[in-house]
Amino acid sequence: MSARTHSRLAEAARTAPLLVCGVIAGPLFVLTFLVAGAARAGYDPLRHPVSSLALGDLGWVQVANFLVAGLLTLAFAVGLRRALQPLGGSTWGPLLVAAWALGLLGAGIFVTDPISGYPPGTPARLTHYGSAHAALHDGISFATFVALVAACLVFARRFAGWGERGWAVYSVLTGIAFTAAMVLSSLGFEQAEGLVSLGGLFQRAAIVIGWCWLSLLALHLLLRSGALRPPPSRRRGPVAKI
Repeated sequence: MSARTHSRLAEAARTAPLLVCGVIAGPLFVLTFLVAGAARAGYDPLRHPVSSLALGDLGWVQVANFLVAGLLTLAFAVGLRRALQPLGGSTWGPLLVAAWALGLLGAGIFVTDPISGYPPGTPARLTHYGSAHAALHDGISFATFVALVAACLVFARRFAGWGERGWAVYSVLTGIAFTAAMVLSSLGFEQAEGLVSLGGLFQRAAIVIGWCWLSLLALHLLLRSGALRPPPSRRRGPVAKI
């Protein structure tokens, strides 16, 4: 095995754990909020946003969920940058994924206001922000969603350049579907008639769509990097016998 090949495989092996972080971040985040929502009294996953799980006595579970997912995705962004270098490099893609990761961290640090009647006894919608934390939560969340859609479009262009038409189309469709679901969920949380009872469902659809794309992107690059393949065996020279 040449020194260049050995160096490439060694770099892929160092990058692999960072890409694995991207594979598991989404499923772990979704599983956690599904379990937390099912166990929370008065919480309706069809109506209420995921961020509302950060409110109340057990709110620390969703706060931790945001923080862990953010850290895993930040590690993935670093691995993404490394994995793309041999393929021609990309700056904006990993930066936008890092922005999504930082948004998750921000959502965990800055807790949202009550919305759509959760926690029980609160109004359907506050007339103004109850705290600066809640305002920051909404501002960070909006920027985070924009970053993910932009990442989809950036990678769509990148995949088209590599001749991977399927991934290019998938990335574009992800950006469109994510945006549509988030708009519908926002209208629901704004108490739009006919949508308010489904705001949480639309938001969950958007979250699953976005995380699915990120996890599959991480897995795709992990397989493409060759880090999961065993290194080629060294050829032995002829053995002299007496």
